[in-house]
Amino acid sequence: MEISHGWNQQESDFIRKKVIEHNMKNLPDEVKTPVEQMNFVLKGEGGALLGGLTATMFWQHLHVDFLWVDDRMRGQGQGSALLEQMEQTAKEKGCRLITLDTFSFQAPDFYKRNGYEVFGILEDHPKGFSQYFLQKRLEN
Repeated sequence: MEISHGWNQQESDFIRKKVIEHNMKNLPDEVKTPVEQMNFVLKGEGGALLGGLTATMFWQHLHVDFLWVDDRMRGQGQGSALLEQMEQTAKEKGCRLITLDTFSFQAPDFYKRNGYEVFGILEDHPKGFSQYFLQKRLEN
């Protein structure tokens, strides 16, 4: 037996498939929901992309992958509007929980102002900064 390293998409897909199979064997049917990718975008004149949010939904939970607002649009409530639209969609789809992570040089206070609670902090990652893990429970 040997261990090798590097990157191989086929091997990566196989490992992912096996972890998913294991998870599905161990979860009750009512929790098993299909993975759904979604995004919410803010467009300006001519369709220019000025902000957006990408998320992954599974197991009655939504994980915010990325949230970005153009520098010129920051401080105008656009990020909060994207979060609100995403939260409404999550509720409509039966999600019980939203999770995300952000770094100290990004926007932990923004998320806190929008009702998200810190449930974990990874100090000194990257070096000199912290990574915050936040959640928001939804009532359906």
